[in-house]
Amino acid sequence: MILIKRALLMAVAAVIIAAQPALAHPFGPPSTARIGADGTRVTLAWLPAEDDWVALGRSVGAFEDPATGTDTTLTGEQKLARSTAVRDYLLARVGVTQAGRPCAAELAPLERLLADGARFSFACAAPVVEVDVRIDALTDVHEAYRTMLTAETPAAPARTLFTASSGAHRLRFDPSAASGVPLAVPAVALVAVLGVLVTFLVRRRRAGAAA
Repeated sequence: MILIKRALLMAVAAVIIAAQPALAHPFGPPSTARIGADGTRVTLAWLPAEDDWVALGRSVGAFEDPATGTDTTLTGEQKLARSTAVRDYLLARVGVTQAGRPCAAELAPLERLLADGARFSFACAAPVVEVDVRIDALTDVHEAYRTMLTAETPAAPARTLFTASSGAHRLRFDPSAASGVPLAVPAVALVAVLGVLVTFLVRRRRAGAAA
């Protein structure tokens, strides 16, 4: 009887230990994301860890049921990339709105999702200055999942944490940086105009002196 109890305890302990890695990551470092603005367009890349992609794929049914057999001709990354359920999930969980209106979303192919993440492009109605960004991917799988967003185009705030209880934040981009016109262009144009003006004045003075 004692041996049976010990065996049961060991079996329970083994199940708990085996389950811990699957539950640990939501409490580890957050997923990361990058955002930028150019003219009327916002670009955003969501970059979760590999096991987070697995959790997402399992939650939407992108993988086969092991009980019915597993397709070994495709990698897990390929199965995720080809899943319409994954694409629908991402488009539903990541979004940008401007003045209360959704910016049209486009999701790039997911062939290199482990390296490049999910790459979005949002077309807004007006030049992007102030927009509301929503990232609540994976928080439906576990409320401890978070995403740290970093602005690659100057914005306030420069870094923002998205959580289950705070899945949307407002970002204000630097109007000059998000206008689509590099700051160096006006400066170069001004220098060129001044150069032409100086040349004209010098030639005019020389012509007057010669007369």
